[in-house]
Amino acid sequence: MPASRAPRVTIKDLARGLGMSVATVARAFHPGGAIAPGTRAAVLRRAEEMGYHPNALARGMITRRTGIVGVVVSDLANPFYPAALERLTSRLQRAGYNVMLVVTEPEGAAAASEAAALRLLLSYQPECAIVLATTLSSAASRACREAGTPLLFLNRHPGDPEAAAIVCDNARGGAAMADHLIDGGATRLAFVGGRADASTNAERRAGFLARCAERGLPAPCEWPPEGREGAFTYAAGQQAARALLGQAAPPRAVLCANDILAIGFQEVARDEFGLRVPRELAIAGFDDIPMAAWPAHDLTTLRQPVEAMFDAALDWIGRLGQGIPFPAAPLRLAGTLVARGSTPAFSRDTHLEKETSCSMP
Repeated sequence: MPASRAPRVTIKDLARGLGMSVATVARAFHPGGAIAPGTRAAVLRRAEEMGYHPNALARGMITRRTGIVGVVVSDLANPFYPAALERLTSRLQRAGYNVMLVVTEPEGAAAASEAAALRLLLSYQPECAIVLATTLSSAASRACREAGTPLLFLNRHPGDPEAAAIVCDNARGGAAMADHLIDGGATRLAFVGGRADASTNAERRAGFLARCAERGLPAPCEWPPEGREGAFTYAAGQQAARALLGQAAPPRAVLCANDILAIGFQEVARDEFGLRVPRELAIAGFDDIPMAAWPAHDLTTLRQPVEAMFDAALDWIGRLGQGIPFPAAPLRLAGTLVARGSTPAFSRDTHLEKETSCSMP
């Protein structure tokens, strides 16, 4: 027979044991509560001995503040996001918030799943919702606004003029990568993209292509070709490498829209095409996931300003309590180019290449 559950200690039990009123004991658990320091210490000490914990939901009903921050995420197969989610959750908890994680279907595959996830989150009346690693539909964004729940996009921008967002300056990062590869002597470049509907992909691509044009280079070849959907995955990087490197005039330098794409591309280049990285092919990624620094990859990448993004997010969320809404304009923070062994300086004397555009099959 299973052991019966011990009865939960209530605030009335705690007050009775201390010989105090419930109101006095309750004030001990509020940082700004009017109570003598010695009395507060006695209450907290006795609460620990008895195993009493304040009921956050009940307190939220009284204060009309739940202290809950919802985090909506989908792309957990991308190594960047689990690491970012861990750091974000830790920061929110240290700031005194309760984090509620909601996972939606990847790649927007199921609108019904997204709607159900949002309904669940909004039923807990969160202080705000942070959208990380997904792009909510306009209907979902509207549902949050109608429920009075502020919505903050991190690392993605939906293009909604009313949406608040804190993102890496992806276009600037893409341009910096173009400069890095071109300054190294490469003239035949390529861009490997992920999901076309992701703002991160679109902005990195735009910055990279624009800078190549400014520097007088032919248009880089691209994968996936128009009409085909990309993905931010290792397998997609492998597929891109087989397509681009199998051409008659393959690229000599490649920027991938994220690191896991770049790692997949790099391994096919080495193992299947026998290319020496970086002597015969330069490869760069974006994000600076921990794997990028592994000796097997030694990947040049654009490090996202994750901590600065989280600093800004915590500041904006804290201001909500003062009645200050999120700013409407997106905040774009500069990343850092981290040069590693996958992109050495090319020798212009030995790697002069004919400036021809790549042709896609």
